[in-house]
Amino acid sequence: MSEKPGQARLRSSFMRREAILAGFLFVSMLPAQNLVAPVFPTPSYFRGHFSPPKARVELQPPVRFEDFIVNGALELSLRNYLELVLANNTEVQIQRLTLETPRNAILRALGSFDPALSASFNSTRTRSPTTSVLQGANLLSQLNQVADFRYQQRLETGTIFNVGFSGNKSASNDQFSTFNPALNASLTFGFSQPLLRDRSPSLVRLPLMVARSQLRRSEYELRDQLMRLIEQAELAYWAVIESRERLRVQEEFLKLREAALKRAQRELELGALSPLEIYRPQQEYATAEIQVTQFRYQLAQREDALRRQMGADLDPQIRRLPIVLTETVSPLMDDRPLDRETLVEQALTSRPDLKAQLQSLDIDDLNIRSASNRLKPDLRLTGEYSARGRGGWFYERANVFGQSQLIRTVPGGFADALDQLFSFSLPTYRFGLTLTLPLRDRAAQADLADALVRKKADALRARSLEQQIRLEVLNAINQVESAKAGVQQARVALEFAQKDFEAEQKRYDLGVSILYFVLEAQTRLTNAQATLVTQTIAYRRALLNLLRVTGQLLDERGVVVNGS
Repeated sequence: MSEKPGQARLRSSFMRREAILAGFLFVSMLPAQNLVAPVFPTPSYFRGHFSPPKARVELQPPVRFEDFIVNGALELSLRNYLELVLANNTEVQIQRLTLETPRNAILRALGSFDPALSASFNSTRTRSPTTSVLQGANLLSQLNQVADFRYQQRLETGTIFNVGFSGNKSASNDQFSTFNPALNASLTFGFSQPLLRDRSPSLVRLPLMVARSQLRRSEYELRDQLMRLIEQAELAYWAVIESRERLRVQEEFLKLREAALKRAQRELELGALSPLEIYRPQQEYATAEIQVTQFRYQLAQREDALRRQMGADLDPQIRRLPIVLTETVSPLMDDRPLDRETLVEQALTSRPDLKAQLQSLDIDDLNIRSASNRLKPDLRLTGEYSARGRGGWFYERANVFGQSQLIRTVPGGFADALDQLFSFSLPTYRFGLTLTLPLRDRAAQADLADALVRKKADALRARSLEQQIRLEVLNAINQVESAKAGVQQARVALEFAQKDFEAEQKRYDLGVSILYFVLEAQTRLTNAQATLVTQTIAYRRALLNLLRVTGQLLDERGVVVNGS
């Protein structure tokens, strides 16, 4: 899609002088660990389930500072500085971690489809006195051993199926037993299919869809926070440049005051100046010295803030290095007016915080659908098929209730039970319907009502945010235009202040003026120079704010966010 004329003008006017477009700054949002649950019986499964988790946090030292050390100083362009900010800024790293929780929520939602395998073994030995001759012994001794294995999984269609295998060994001293020990095996296949609630794959996958939508919202929120952090970091960069330039102006002013004081002292020595007139240049020089000292401390304070932004304060060697910022103060300004409506539309399309709010509406729709689904009765179709097999030592007896005689013994084992089992000659079939009908489900009704209220509230918040964005863009445009006019006026004022100072100096040299007026002209010239610096930095700040409120700051600074 081609850009509108207003967008093209804005992009051209903002970034023609920026060296940052020479490359891209990458911010990786990939998770710290691969969110793939290991599968049994791989080695990673045993390491993940039986090894203690590594709870120790190792913080990495800041990186890449060696690439920008020139002649014992840290030399940084705006692009280099932002690279260091994205690589080392603690707040950026904290914001990156905010994606981990919604990523884990996706893994948790997928957990409802994970298969489960259960196994059990029970052995029971029983001795009990008998109360009937049919029990086959005066003191009945029984051994019962059961091994059971079961596999169960939920499919995306909502079907829950299970496969079970059971083996049983029974031995006793009952003389009437025909199989002793008796070995039994059974194989069972079962399923449960919802017919009303959770009847379709889309309903079953609702928790997963909600988790993925929440991850997208978190990604938009992260982009918004990252954009604000970059703006804050860049403001710190320009604050240092402003203090540096203000210090330079003040040092030049101090030189003028020093030259004026030396000339006044020379005139005093020659008797051309009254002793009462020397106090004024001395006071002006002392005041200028104080101001230079104050600006030096302000520059040091802002440089410390700059070091924190890029993590230089974490390294004892790096934080002692002086900082040299290579960006110039004066920007290229485009005299053409900004297209207000085009920038507003651009902001409504690009702002990540608005995208995050609109993503909340999608989450609300999914929650409404989930709450409506829980209102339905739970009707399930169930079915089961099982096969059985029997084996063991067979004892054939005659005259069991008289004088019992053992006719023959047929040896056997568990293989006989399995052979009979897999011949499927002893099947059992079962089908059924299970209905759970809530006669009055006030909790589900309340959940649905809350979901509807949340969607309406989120829709109103989205509209309010759109209004706020429009106002922010319009205010930012006004700030840019005002700052642009302020720079132009400051340039004109500086030009006149320079001419006024030169004229006053010539009049003083010719003897038609006094030192007081020269000092006043110096003050006006210095104030004009300082005003130009302040207005220029204000213009850059206004441009930076406009890029943020229109949602274009990351793109304009070449920051590429690697999402999922």
